[in-house]
Amino acid sequence: MAPPKVYKNFINGEWVESASAHAFENVNPADRNDLVGLFQKSNQQDVDDAVDAAKQAYPSWKNTPPPKRGEILYRAARLLAEEKEPFAELMTREMGKVLEEARGDVQEAIDMTFYMAGEGRRLFGQTTTSELPNKFCMSVRSPIGVGALITPWNFPMAIPSWKTMPALICGNTVVIKPATDTPLSAYNLVKVLEEAGVPRGVVNLVTGTGVEVGNHLMAHGDVRMVSFTGSTEVGRKVSQASAVSFKHCCLEMGGKNVIMVMEDANLDLAVDGSVWGGFGTTGQRCTAASRVVVHKGVYKEFVDRLVTRVRALKVGNGLDPTVQMGPLINGAQRQTVESYVEVGKNEGARLLCGGERLTGGEYQQGWFYAPTIFGDCHPQMRIAQEEIFGPVVSVIPCHDLDEAIEIGNGIVYGLSASIYTRNVNNAFRAMRDMETGIFYVNAPTIGAETHLPFGGTKQTGNGHREAATAALDFYSEWKSVYVDYSDKLQRAQIDT
Repeated sequence: MAPPKVYKNFINGEWVESASAHAFENVNPADRNDLVGLFQKSNQQDVDDAVDAAKQAYPSWKNTPPPKRGEILYRAARLLAEEKEPFAELMTREMGKVLEEARGDVQEAIDMTFYMAGEGRRLFGQTTTSELPNKFCMSVRSPIGVGALITPWNFPMAIPSWKTMPALICGNTVVIKPATDTPLSAYNLVKVLEEAGVPRGVVNLVTGTGVEVGNHLMAHGDVRMVSFTGSTEVGRKVSQASAVSFKHCCLEMGGKNVIMVMEDANLDLAVDGSVWGGFGTTGQRCTAASRVVVHKGVYKEFVDRLVTRVRALKVGNGLDPTVQMGPLINGAQRQTVESYVEVGKNEGARLLCGGERLTGGEYQQGWFYAPTIFGDCHPQMRIAQEEIFGPVVSVIPCHDLDEAIEIGNGIVYGLSASIYTRNVNNAFRAMRDMETGIFYVNAPTIGAETHLPFGGTKQTGNGHREAATAALDFYSEWKSVYVDYSDKLQRAQIDT
């Protein structure tokens, strides 16, 4: 057998080994015998080197005209498009999502890179009037400095692109710390940026654990902003660490998203949406539809159809084009799912299908779990309140729209929600009253597009948004500029 490929860190424009001289394995969650590669088990010295490189590169990159920065991103987007299929296949090997979804993940990175490249010729500010004569007023965006980008494993190329591209187009330099379960997709993204001509030190990649790399990176004195996507528990620690030195901090955290199915819904469409929303990416999305609230008038018919569809899902290796759901990311995540299934049983929820790990044969070397549905759930059950991050859906009956909205809002998160109804009035009421950052009508809770803001309320986030022009507000600061051409002292709010 050929030796496994060793992937290095990217620091100051060079691919280098970790100062620790150690590496960790990246294995396929569908087949633990498939070693994807060895990655650097980095330490604090590697973080220091990467941050220093970003700091040294910042003045020159900051003063590079934004349209020129955009030209580099345009080249990167075209390169990503050329490599879409091999990148998607490698992503499925390291993350487990089915190949069709992996292609979508890479496409999202392509879309975001093209989108932010275009912002190089915009980055609009405002011009406005002055209260004083012969005076001109405007606002402009200014970059912030070195950014620490800490990314999760479930969208291993899309989410790094959400953070990296707006940071770069605004004139910042970055250090990317990808999840230990999926470093290869971030590696491929950085490799493309290098090939596209990003100058030395502007983009840096350091792989390793959150304890050794992530904690030191977000606490580093020369890091001026931290963008984190992950659990609410870890996000709270990121916020606390950033507050010490008043770093800019963007948090994108947990979700417990709801689909509301009303009595007038197109049930076939609602079932389609619930299957895709609940079991796409094996339920490992912050936007996954892990709760379905169904009007009692159609509850039995809906549940029967949903269970039939979910029992028929083909689970397996995502590289198989006939497979519809892949494995969980690792053994710890499968144990988490198993523990919540036991909680659901003990709480009195009715197990309708699934509820067991898949073993033997093609499943023997992977972290597979059967797609699971609980029926007749109470809104306050833990399985209906806490984020499981796996293929487990809780179905909750309701009497009317008001109760559905109350149940939907009755959690600590506020990321995404949807409603299936033919009543336009009810659709708009739900759109107004749901306390979420994202809302869908007659579509599941997943499917965000790059040109709209992405993020949530309550314990899902801290108010910032990813994607679209909203991302520019995190990666830049406003500077108000006043030009007085009166040739005399004028005092605002005093001279009238």
